[in-house]
Amino acid sequence: MTLVLQILTLLGSLGMFLYGMSLMSGGLQKMAGNRLRTFMAKMTSNTFKCILTGIAVTAMVQSSTATTLMIVSFVNAGLLSLASAIAVIMGANIGTTVTAWIFALSFGGGSFSLGTIAIPLMFFAFLLMSSKKNHNMGEFIMGFALLFLGLTTLKETSTVLLDHEGVRVFLSSLSGMGFWSILLFMLAGAVITLMLQSSATATAITMVLVAQGYIPFSMATAMVLGSNLGTTVTSNIAAAVANVSAKRTARAHLLFNFVGAVLALIFFNPFLKLVGITVQAIGFPNPVTNDFAAAGESMRESLIASLPYSVAMLHTVFNVITTLLLVWFIPTIEKIVTWMVPSHKEEDEKFRLKYISTGNITTADLALNSAKLELVRYGDVTRRIVEFIRGAINAETQEAFQPFDDELIRYEELTDRFEKEIAAYFNEATKREMSHHATVRVRAYYRIIGELESIGDSGETVGKIIARAWAHDKKFTPDMKSKLLKMCDLLDEAFDAMHTNLETPSVDVHDIRNAEEAEENINGYRDILREEHLSNIEKSSYPYETGAFYMDLVNAFEKMGDFLINISQSVVRIHETE
Repeated sequence: MTLVLQILTLLGSLGMFLYGMSLMSGGLQKMAGNRLRTFMAKMTSNTFKCILTGIAVTAMVQSSTATTLMIVSFVNAGLLSLASAIAVIMGANIGTTVTAWIFALSFGGGSFSLGTIAIPLMFFAFLLMSSKKNHNMGEFIMGFALLFLGLTTLKETSTVLLDHEGVRVFLSSLSGMGFWSILLFMLAGAVITLMLQSSATATAITMVLVAQGYIPFSMATAMVLGSNLGTTVTSNIAAAVANVSAKRTARAHLLFNFVGAVLALIFFNPFLKLVGITVQAIGFPNPVTNDFAAAGESMRESLIASLPYSVAMLHTVFNVITTLLLVWFIPTIEKIVTWMVPSHKEEDEKFRLKYISTGNITTADLALNSAKLELVRYGDVTRRIVEFIRGAINAETQEAFQPFDDELIRYEELTDRFEKEIAAYFNEATKREMSHHATVRVRAYYRIIGELESIGDSGETVGKIIARAWAHDKKFTPDMKSKLLKMCDLLDEAFDAMHTNLETPSVDVHDIRNAEEAEENINGYRDILREEHLSNIEKSSYPYETGAFYMDLVNAFEKMGDFLINISQSVVRIHETE
């Protein structure tokens, strides 16, 4: 019964650790919000800055996945080249080592341990979480406390469970098979990372094993190399349902870590010596040259205290060296991943979601940044409906009209598909905890996709009206066509205003006078055409039925103008909550 309780306690501490990591990372990302995107946009002008950006952002949010999500959205938006994205990924790999150093502190290599302050921190975290203004800060601190409380409990519980002669003999036998042991422990690190979806957790477990003397430092090195490979598999699985840019970014991450691991394996002993010298240079005993079993009591205690720092150092040395070596081959990596993930045919790619994928969602706040790019693209795609309406109006025969009507029907189906897929993305994003501002954005974005879908419906309606006119052998006069085309011009102006307001950062949208003026022009021209129509009917200038079809089109155009102004109004409501 005691053994069962110990196992459950071990699993519980692991769960506490993982939840704390997730909570801490989510709180940081929500606090940072759009400021991270602004920082990345300003700091990616050259390769060196890209690497620094990857280090800084990943160290801040404690999640290379969140960094990768932002990188993908920047590549898709044309704000960041694939080559620059690869450089940011290299920096992100170095940024993840910050987590390992924080873990090393929690082991209490001296008189101080972060685990000892975890429970007191929970009280302050609870107070902050109770405040709406400081909720995200409280979430971060609570996650920080849970993470280190879980890590401390994990270390203590694992010691009780693993401190048996049979376990030590088994691990010792696994460590004594030379090169095969290295491959075996690399596989173990990769599997742990895949199972727990966290390379940080694999690093923490490695620290526990090596600090308690269950495995030698060389096998800990192999586990860290394996965890670096495991985390790239996770990102590639997530990108499997994503777009081309996301797949290429994930492949670049895999290629970078794979080449680094292969090089580390080829030069394993020199690499170990380099790590040992580096650890010794910062004042700790060399974990490679010192024999743990033969060391005296004092030296053994010093080694035990320093081993977590040694693991953090080897993690850092591996990623720094790999970056320094491969940064010169970024153009080659770019060509390889482009070959590995070829572009879709233009027609297929055109009607796929370009900026978002549910597999890439980390926190709701960051997910909405990518969603906005997709909304702008959705609006631009919807705008093509006006082109097809122009063609339908100008068609001189029913046969010439038919291709434009087919396009209006196809675009109605396309806008439906856009709305459905983007809404599914929002549904997935809202399952994560989000800030109040993010909640407002989601509500506004739901309305925007609904209005854009309604424009698609209106386009199909316009096609049906013109089709009925042809079916009844009713042709619009040249004057009617001229005025309907004028209405299309006004719709284009409304689309211009909508695009500007939707694309502009919400903090900069102070008013929507451009959209209001465009809508007033549409309404005013509709009123003029309505009065002219009534006068022409009285004069019998054209058949009543032709005039009815004509005014149905005018009213449909005015309705499209209403949908467009609604989109700009939704954008300005977001600004009001900034």
